[in-house]
Amino acid sequence: MTRNRFWRLDRHPEGNTDFSRFLSLCEEAPAPLDEGEVRIAAKWLSMDAGTRMWMSPRTDGYQPPLPLGAKMVGLVLGRISETRDAAFPVGTLVRGFGQWAEQAVVVPALAGLEAVDETVADPRQHFGALGMNAWTAYVGVKDVAAVKPGEWLAVSAAAGATGSLACQVGRNLGAKVVGIAGGAEKCRWLREELGVDMAIDYRSENVEARLAMCEGGIGAFFDNVGGPILDAVLPNMAHYGRVAICGMVAGYDNDASMPGPARFDQILMRRLRVEGFFIPDFLERGAEFAPVLREWLDEGKLMVRFDETQGIENVLVAYERMLTGKNIGKVVVRVG
Repeated sequence: MTRNRFWRLDRHPEGNTDFSRFLSLCEEAPAPLDEGEVRIAAKWLSMDAGTRMWMSPRTDGYQPPLPLGAKMVGLVLGRISETRDAAFPVGTLVRGFGQWAEQAVVVPALAGLEAVDETVADPRQHFGALGMNAWTAYVGVKDVAAVKPGEWLAVSAAAGATGSLACQVGRNLGAKVVGIAGGAEKCRWLREELGVDMAIDYRSENVEARLAMCEGGIGAFFDNVGGPILDAVLPNMAHYGRVAICGMVAGYDNDASMPGPARFDQILMRRLRVEGFFIPDFLERGAEFAPVLREWLDEGKLMVRFDETQGIENVLVAYERMLTGKNIGKVVVRVG
């Protein structure tokens, strides 16, 4: 069996750059599988902002921190190359939480592992329009933010993987969409490719003032960021509006707890409902989401722009691009 290269967490990172100071690329001879385990020959790895929390020593996050010296964990898409679980025969194309490695070893039930549909023209869509970013967008916009046809939906980090899908979910459900992103190129892409009604460049525009132009206020806000963006949105929410929080990218580079919104009083003044949600809590509903998302994908109503990097050795390059907002769309690493 060929040797396996993987990324190991050596130190808790500081900031969102220079990850090579904190993780190292290692090599090992693959160990025999235990009963119930499977080995996945990774084809693609998903780069997701939430994994930054797992590198932190914080114990009050939504997942326990990874111990130092452990293999870095993330979503893997690949084929079963060896199995000791009869439900996952060799050759099955699967997606689940594995490791940043050429060969990921998991217990399927613990990894949320599932066989995926091979009729999809681009398998990467299992990380895109059919993956957990899309599930997050769908749950957040439809259920948590409870968007209504005709009202304004605001989306932060709108040019990223989850945000761009949230914009499209909102549009497909009949909302008017305002996407908040960093840079003219991203805003142009949101308008011209995704069809948002308004795009705001937070780097060069006054977000609060632009949002004030949304007649009737923002009915629903899908927040990936927190921090100053959340503060700009709260006073522009409609009365009885809903805020769905799925990410706090503004605070992931700091091991300390993130301070509360400076405009917290607007939650009372505007009678808002603010709810955090974490997509692993909804995995059992995948069979409900999948047909809707697949239909939208096939009809051209859901698209994903992929930012792909080649090679396990370049994982940290791709990861830093995603965390620092240099990407548009979904960041993946092609391993095989």
